Amino acid sequence: MEFDRFKLLVGDTFSKIENLKVLILGVGGVGGYVVESLARCGVSNITIVDSDSIDITNINRQIIALNSTIGKKKVDVLKSRILDINPECLVDTFDLFYKEENKDIIFNQKYDYVIDCCDTIKSKEIIIRECLKRNIKIISSMGAGFKYDPTKIKIDKLKKTSYDKIASILRYNLRDNKDALEIPVVYSTEVVDKKSEVIGSNSYIPAIFGLYITAYIIEEVKNL
Repeated sequence: MEFDRFKLLVGDTFSKIENLKVLILGVGGVGGYVVESLARCGVSNITIVDSDSIDITNINRQIIALNSTIGKKKVDVLKSRILDINPECLVDTFDLFYKEENKDIIFNQKYDYVIDCCDTIKSKEIIIRECLKRNIKIISSMGAGFKYDPTKIKIDKLKKTSYDKIASILRYNLRDNKDALEIPVVYSTEVVDKKSEVIGSNSYIPAIFGLYITAYIIEEVKNL
């Protein structure tokens, strides 16, 4: 069967992984690889949130971006991909931009994990606060743009991050909430030389960010 090799690796933990309910907000460069790898680990209840359509500029880094998918909604393409991997997976989609006004629509069920791969800092802040309020585990992706060196990628608490502008702003905005500063984030310690206002990117750094997130979740479930 499709997950037999993974079952050999994780043993009885597979049933826990399979039964996870996971919410992923933002399914671009990082989020797309999170969803892909979670689906291939057998996670059977996945909710994805994104308001964007696939653009030709996404092809260099987003797993769902192909010439054949340009112009299609990201959540629709990714749902089809998940079901092609695991037809038994329950996939909910929200074609919307996450903000305070629609949070109750998205948080309409209890999730085991929320994965924040949003592009905007305000959305990240709202998501983090909401997850802490609801006592839901969250891991957040910081900036993958302008980065080259995969050896500088790591997961740590938000309060311990360095050389990441997004993390720095989030720490300041969330300084009133000590629990928020304890959440795990994936980020890079690489010092970047920003050469343009348009964010430069490659195929591998966002992918590694996403795979690190999945690895973190699988390892945590194994140790429960």
